[in-house]
Amino acid sequence: MADTFQLEIVTPQKQMVKDVAAEEAQIPGADGYLGILPGHAPLITELKAGALTYRAGGTTHTLSVAWGFAEVLPEKVTILAETAERPQEIDVARAEKAKARAEERLKSNNPDVDYDRAEDALERAETRIKVAAEK
Repeated sequence: MADTFQLEIVTPQKQMVKDVAAEEAQIPGADGYLGILPGHAPLITELKAGALTYRAGGTTHTLSVAWGFAEVLPEKVTILAETAERPQEIDVARAEKAKARAEERLKSNNPDVDYDRAEDALERAETRIKVAAEK
């Protein structure tokens, strides 16, 4: 069995990671985090907002991703994310404002508030802040 798998991470705006030989990855699946190693059983999963980490060449890399899909094959993992950011690309002040807005919406008793959307926004903002702190 191979010691690595090919990793690609793509968003509608850009290709974040291309043909990286990764030793392992942690992916934020819809039902929890998935640990991926070379030779993993094939699967397709929905992504949620979270920190995606992978190790390549002995170095661990972290990205903030939000929503999309992951295709896992024994020798290749493809991540199709709505958004993905490296720690240095994250605007922490903007993420903190988004977090405050989401928390305010969730605390309100306004019947017009889309609570599912506010919870998604809060989860994404918290992930962005956490990943940015790992610079």
